[in-house]
Amino acid sequence: MFKHLFKLIWNKKKQNFLLITEMLVSFLVLFAVFTLMMFYYENYKKPMGLDYNNVWVVNYESNADIKNADSLKLYYEALRQNIKSLPQVKEISYTSGNIPFSQQTNQGAFTFRGKRTNGINNFTVEDGYNDVLKLTLLEGRWFNKTDIAGKNKPIIIDADLKAATFGNESAVGKLIGNDDDKEKMRVVGVIQTIKKDGDYSKAGPGMYYRADTGSYRWMNRILVRVAPGSDAAFEGKLYKTIANYNKNSSVEIEHLNNKLRSTNYFALIPMIILGIVSSFLVINVALGLFGVLWYNINKRRGEIGLRRAIGATGGSVSAQLVTEAMLLATLALIVGVFFAVQFPLLNVFDLATNIYIEGILLSALFIYLLVFICSLYPGKQAAAIYPAVALHEE
Repeated sequence: MFKHLFKLIWNKKKQNFLLITEMLVSFLVLFAVFTLMMFYYENYKKPMGLDYNNVWVVNYESNADIKNADSLKLYYEALRQNIKSLPQVKEISYTSGNIPFSQQTNQGAFTFRGKRTNGINNFTVEDGYNDVLKLTLLEGRWFNKTDIAGKNKPIIIDADLKAATFGNESAVGKLIGNDDDKEKMRVVGVIQTIKKDGDYSKAGPGMYYRADTGSYRWMNRILVRVAPGSDAAFEGKLYKTIANYNKNSSVEIEHLNNKLRSTNYFALIPMIILGIVSSFLVINVALGLFGVLWYNINKRRGEIGLRRAIGATGGSVSAQLVTEAMLLATLALIVGVFFAVQFPLLNVFDLATNIYIEGILLSALFIYLLVFICSLYPGKQAAAIYPAVALHEE
């Protein structure tokens, strides 16, 4: 049977070539869409790694003209006490500008044991950073005052960087840095990787440095954990407290949950664009497939009538047309899968192999389902052709 169907397909190769090309292009576009969807889904399943609820972000540009680093630290320590004196404030922490869900990044790389790790997010934070964001500590401890006197500079890494650097080994107490660095940094703790770019973006790897006296010259963010239910009235009070202390300075207060919402919307833009493009393409393919099958029925009425006259049932005629359409889809998918598997083999976008495989399977399933649905009604119409009428027309 299949040999006969392939012969019929080959006899109409010019017409079928265009249809196969449409299916191939649709598969490749759907492969991109479903791969991106699976990438988002895999990221969404991972834990956030922090508690962003009831955390506000204070953006400020200080005009304090203080040359001495120790005096500058005392200046900001006084501001800290003013803020913490407000009853709704639970904890605050000065931090570098690359706070969670911001568009600001500070990335680096290092080589350890001959293996280079790129795209490391570098954060400069205080001892209270952990209490504000309620990070999940997996190994060791968070920064404290004992780190001031340490021989090696203390750092905290996240789970992604730990896995890339040490694998299944324990990271606490290890010295890391570039292979040619004379002064290494000592890992004092490992935290759950935070999704700093939102629910749908890839998390980590990350490295956290403890803020020193000189850090206060350029740190321009304050994370403030407030009591649940803190309203706009308290936000205004917090603004006045900071603005009155930092005269002639710009102050802006944002809510971390609002920043997360905006970041997620921004991350979904490529998905929305691809979805719109693929929708139009799928509709065109469906209409083209439906039209081609309908045209084939009208052109092959004599053939169908003859088959019915020699004993073929309506169901077998319908099944033949559906099977032909599925074979055309299979030919298109063979070519499409060949191109699609090059992405995980060549590691084009540095995504996990399972994401590509899931994208291929979902795209192939969607194409088969689309072709099957589009061929059902024309197959039903072919099954309804009466032999006598068809042969009489011929």
